[in-house]
Amino acid sequence: MTKQISLNHGSGGKLTHKLIDDIFIKYFDNPALKNKTDSALLKIEENKNLAFTTDSYVINPIFFPGGDIGKLAVCGTVNDLAVSGAKPLYLSCGIIIEEGLPIHELDVVAKSMSETAKKCGVEIVCGDTKIVEKGACDKLFINTAGIGAVNDNFRDISLAANVEVGDKIIVNGFIADHEIAVLGIRNSFDFKTDVESDCAGLNHLIGKVLSKNYSVKFIRDATRGGLATVLCELVEMGDFGITIDESSVPVRENVNGICELLGFDPLYLANEGKAIFVVKREDAAAVLKAMQSDDLGKNSRIIGEITEEHRGIVTLDTVSGGGRIIEMLAGGQLPRIC
Repeated sequence: MTKQISLNHGSGGKLTHKLIDDIFIKYFDNPALKNKTDSALLKIEENKNLAFTTDSYVINPIFFPGGDIGKLAVCGTVNDLAVSGAKPLYLSCGIIIEEGLPIHELDVVAKSMSETAKKCGVEIVCGDTKIVEKGACDKLFINTAGIGAVNDNFRDISLAANVEVGDKIIVNGFIADHEIAVLGIRNSFDFKTDVESDCAGLNHLIGKVLSKNYSVKFIRDATRGGLATVLCELVEMGDFGITIDESSVPVRENVNGICELLGFDPLYLANEGKAIFVVKREDAAAVLKAMQSDDLGKNSRIIGEITEEHRGIVTLDTVSGGGRIIEMLAGGQLPRIC
């Protein structure tokens, strides 16, 4: 491990995983934490399970096309619960405010959090506020924790325990929108884009799929590190390979153009309203149809499958007819996007 923390340690890629393993898992070691899922799955009593998660939001700028730091904080925590098979119920809200922040900006963020929580069907039930000297933080940082109820049938979804060869991989729409939207609004860049963040709470979409009793083997939201990082994490969880069809991965034309211009790979860019589903082959068409019936899943696509070949490796069948290996991100392409 390097001797100092760098921005790359926050990328969600290899350095993030190493930091977690070398420091936090070492000292906080327990069975729930060792799973390294989006939410800790805690058994309260027989047939009663709790999902518990927390996340911090330091996005710059705090207002961006398609959302703001408040909406992001609620959606991010709701999604971490939902992809764990939980029904999100309650959130906390801890806010660190820099001296000098205009009160009307704080009011806008709080209103946004309230409206988003109502839309997701959750309540913000406790919180904490701290004010720090000017320069001690960047305008506004938010931490949210969340709890949700988990049915016994869904306890293994975040663990990929039942994933097997032949299962299909589905994403619920266009990838990379969030990171490109944030990039376009930053003052350090000389261009504008009409791309909006995909920031959204996915619990209703996920709940719709789970309520149909389809064989859903795994769900995870593709935030830092993007689609590629989720697939790399997944392939490390079992004895199988993954093959993705590049022509099936939904990327907007203008997003793809910006990525080509700046040398970014959309597979690694952050999303805030996209989840990766692994479902039984026989249920894939029905799951896709159910997802496409929801506004947040109307652009869903089957993008690949679990394979017997290349165990432990994610491969991409490219549009040019070739192939390449998808590896976990080593550094970060753009800091502070969540």
